[in-house]
Amino acid sequence: MAIAIKMPALSPTMEEGTLARWLVKEGDSVSAGDIMAEIETDKATMEFEAVDEGVIASIAVAEGTENVKVGTVIAMLAEDGEDVGEAASAAPAEDAATAPAETAQPAPSSKSGAPAGDDTRASPLARRMAQQAGLDLSTISGSGPGGRVVKADVEQAGTGGGSTVGAAPVIDGDRIIASPLARKLAGEQGIDLATVAGSGPNGRIVKNDIDSYEAPKEAPVTPAAQPAAAAPAADVSPDTAKLLDARIPHTISKLSGMRKTIARRLAQSMQEAPHIYLSLDVRLDRLLAVRAEMNHALEKQRVKLSVNDMLIKALGKALVDVPECNVTFAGNEMIHYSRADISVAVSIPNGLITPIVQDADGRSLSSIAKAMKDLGARAKEGKLAPEEYQGGTASISNMGMMGIKHFTAVINPPQSTILAVGAGEKRPWVMPDDSLGVATVMTATGSFDHRAVDGADGARLMAAFREYVESPLGMVA
Repeated sequence: MAIAIKMPALSPTMEEGTLARWLVKEGDSVSAGDIMAEIETDKATMEFEAVDEGVIASIAVAEGTENVKVGTVIAMLAEDGEDVGEAASAAPAEDAATAPAETAQPAPSSKSGAPAGDDTRASPLARRMAQQAGLDLSTISGSGPGGRVVKADVEQAGTGGGSTVGAAPVIDGDRIIASPLARKLAGEQGIDLATVAGSGPNGRIVKNDIDSYEAPKEAPVTPAAQPAAAAPAADVSPDTAKLLDARIPHTISKLSGMRKTIARRLAQSMQEAPHIYLSLDVRLDRLLAVRAEMNHALEKQRVKLSVNDMLIKALGKALVDVPECNVTFAGNEMIHYSRADISVAVSIPNGLITPIVQDADGRSLSSIAKAMKDLGARAKEGKLAPEEYQGGTASISNMGMMGIKHFTAVINPPQSTILAVGAGEKRPWVMPDDSLGVATVMTATGSFDHRAVDGADGARLMAAFREYVESPLGMVA
């Protein structure tokens, strides 16, 4: 029986994703464990493995397709000994109720008993191509197994025996079907997509079509440097068209899955969680001195502590000391955590990700340094597993290395606490003996969900954090 390969949920919160790249094609044999595709989630691009063995009978979702819902059938797999043609046209049993009538009908048992143009004996790709080309499948002779109508038959019928249907771009309403990368390359090179033949699935224009494009002699390619037309492009979304001032030179890029998720979660946080902000100044001199001594002692282990590693530890210890801030607001209940797992904001090319240092209060500073070095490197390569960036009990965001003195951070839901850390700088300071001197000082600001954390408890957490930073031996005792 044919096996439906569905869009997987590669993380607990994944609802949809982008099928970035197929690593197999129709007719390829796969075994359990083989990498079939690369799928872009809201945080990373992950590999999708086969769990069964067989032959790829059909691919239903083209690479580059965005917003593919979890559970959508993306391909059909023919099991060992099964007819590939029948597997390709089979509808999965659980989807039969919602499938179109022609795909829900069982395929004839005889390979030669169906009419040549029977809709149920056409591959899914052939059906889609015929529909877009306005062709009647009943008039097309099938050259596939058992008279099955395949892609080549539709291409032949669409051109009267000449060139393929791909000789002209496929148009969906007023929009030419092309991959995001093909659109980007065409825009950079000044190529009119209406003059490009699509060779991808269902006539989609892909990167190779742009790379091999030759401009028609009678219609030279317009150089990209030419002034842009005043009217917005036909494929601009209605929301973008409302905001766009086409008189100003501009480019438009689609939001990545990560950027969409960041926008949605931050808007959710600001709308649902009433933020309260508490700031204080923290003297860093003793912490910097202890860090220098510890780095000297750790040279043989090739471990180097950063200030941020020590701040992560200080926040972890403070959260255990003030558990009222180590919580999640859950409507009619409150979740209290007995361990501090700190989500650390890391900037990456496509946005922001928060790898988690588990048990930050209990592990050593050298262990935190090693963990952050590994997590930070893999975060920038998009290789973190979901459990390494989803969860956590509180967050820390450090923009001091960028010279930012003071800022407030948006709470990372469903957490209730995030600490924003500014740059350490030399400032005038009143010393313990009331003399005026110079100290290295940073400003730290805690953002708290006021539904879960009272202002007094937030103030206690900030004071505990300052105590650990200004008396750093308390973190390693």
